[in-house]
Amino acid sequence: MDTLRLCPLVADDAADLLAFELANRAWFERWVVPRDPSFYHLAAVQAAASAAQWERAAGTSYQYLLRRGDAIVGRVNLTGVTRPAFNKAALGYRIGEDQAGQGIATRAVALVLQEAFGPLGLWRLEANARPENVASVRVLERNGFRQCGRLTRSMQHDGAWFDQLLFERHADG
Repeated sequence: MDTLRLCPLVADDAADLLAFELANRAWFERWVVPRDPSFYHLAAVQAAASAAQWERAAGTSYQYLLRRGDAIVGRVNLTGVTRPAFNKAALGYRIGEDQAGQGIATRAVALVLQEAFGPLGLWRLEANARPENVASVRVLERNGFRQCGRLTRSMQHDGAWFDQLLFERHADG
């Protein structure tokens, strides 16, 4: 198996990223609110990747591609970075359908934890998952996140309201 690598998202990744998002669109939309259809065009993904580079430079967001060899197998994002008093970010991740169940999400989160609590100097990461998404909850728990709350009927998806579990992880565990 090729080594998994966490790579900052750059504009040159747009075509590969679009192919990854299109191939996994239905899989991702099982759990998250669908992206606007306008996202699924090369120009839109190029613009999003350029914005990600700008946000990285500004220190407000860090978006990564997870690669195995040359292939994109997932994404990991640290968004909503709040400094200096809080030194926190929100964690999000998605793994391609054909890669699910192989421990890749767990490894991806471990890699981004090293980055967040190391070079990025963050103190706290927050994440959420729907209770029905047992695999995502396990990924967080395996990486030392603890549940710190529950939002009831906080997300509308496919015409139904869903709860979200809130998780946190600090740099010192």
